[in-house]
Amino acid sequence: MRVTWVQPEDLVGHELRQAAEDGRDARDIARRWYEAGGSPAPERAGASPAGAPPGLRAVAERLLDELALLESPLAADEPDGLDAIRAACPQWPRPRGGRPASRERLHAAWLGRAAGCLLGKPVEKLPLAGIRALARATGNWPLDTWFTGRGVPAPLAAAYPWNRRSAATSLAENIDGMPEDDDLDHPLLTLLLLQRHGTAFTTANLARLWLEELPAGRTFTAERVAYRNLLDGVEPPDTARRRNPFREWIGALIRADVHGWTRPGDPAGAAEQAYRDAVLTHTGNGVYGAMFTAAALAEAAAGETDVHGCLATGLRVVPPRSRFARAVRDGIAAARADRDFDTVVDRLHTAYGRYHWVHVLPNAALLAAALTHADGDFTASICKVVSGGWDTDSNGATAGSLAGLLAGRPDALPERWTAPLKNRLATSVPGFDAAGFDTLAGLTHRLTHEEALRP
Repeated sequence: MRVTWVQPEDLVGHELRQAAEDGRDARDIARRWYEAGGSPAPERAGASPAGAPPGLRAVAERLLDELALLESPLAADEPDGLDAIRAACPQWPRPRGGRPASRERLHAAWLGRAAGCLLGKPVEKLPLAGIRALARATGNWPLDTWFTGRGVPAPLAAAYPWNRRSAATSLAENIDGMPEDDDLDHPLLTLLLLQRHGTAFTTANLARLWLEELPAGRTFTAERVAYRNLLDGVEPPDTARRRNPFREWIGALIRADVHGWTRPGDPAGAAEQAYRDAVLTHTGNGVYGAMFTAAALAEAAAGETDVHGCLATGLRVVPPRSRFARAVRDGIAAARADRDFDTVVDRLHTAYGRYHWVHVLPNAALLAAALTHADGDFTASICKVVSGGWDTDSNGATAGSLAGLLAGRPDALPERWTAPLKNRLATSVPGFDAAGFDTLAGLTHRLTHEEALRP
């Protein structure tokens, strides 16, 4: 049986690609891999289409362990430990205090996250050209509303098929509430984590929660590898490192929202929580993505209305010489340099197109560019980031979360985005299936208020 994201013979190609990205010399290992009959990493899928030749798995396991011993020349600029990260950040923020975010603001954040995610679901994995062609075929370009299959010419639909898992629940003609997505499952798990353990939770607490409440089949990329490692008896943070070529992809970033929502005015505290969450599955830039997002959202949760200030706060918890910080700065600079967002996207795809579409760096650059270009407008924020391709549902979710907080209340979001959600969320996280976003906002608000009152 071919299981995606965990089979050693599929991981070697991804790890070789990761080695090239962080400057490790893996040429000899690559030569031996290809001489043994190994394949490069699948471009977009989680597994190669055919089974491995006999004996290749043992070769793969041996080479993965050899690759783990290669040191990165970028390590000094991209530290992993929290103390080292703090030391690398000269403008590490201090908490300024503030009241918990209002229930209304949190309601808007939940709705915004769901709407942005849902907008991106049907075009997840599609190349940029396909996204543009499908939207233009229905008169929806620049992107301004839900994707639809109505009016799409058959040859175009065949050339760029909608995401197979999402097409039946995320096009304008069939949306009926918020369908399940890991971009919403993980914030629900964070609610459970904070309910059970408070803000002092440990990475081991999160690992135990996953084993108890998260079906293995609802994990992907780095999360699935870490889950496998837990079942093999590996303890965090080694779960993020052992045979995990996805450790700098976007998975930790999509888990950061509730850490930011519940620490208004304390971006450093939010970033530290996100760090303890992220190191279960990620290292380096993958962890920075979570810290950046949590800090930016903590700033917005405190009542900040300027998206540019939120992005600047996020950068204060990221080592400034890291590739992640550079990607965010590149995205912001590209957005400021051109009024035409398609040109901005083209520039970023030229600069970051060598990365896998789920890697955190291209997605961070695009997210920063879209939020900067949209200047806080909700519709522009989610539409611009989804129109830029790569991990469309994850980027839409994060942009919608921040833009929702900035909007401040549910009725400030356009009804065309909120009405189809029908105040109903599908999920496999126990206790939350069919929950309303107003209910989730109440739970988040109560949790935040209780934390604020703890000695």
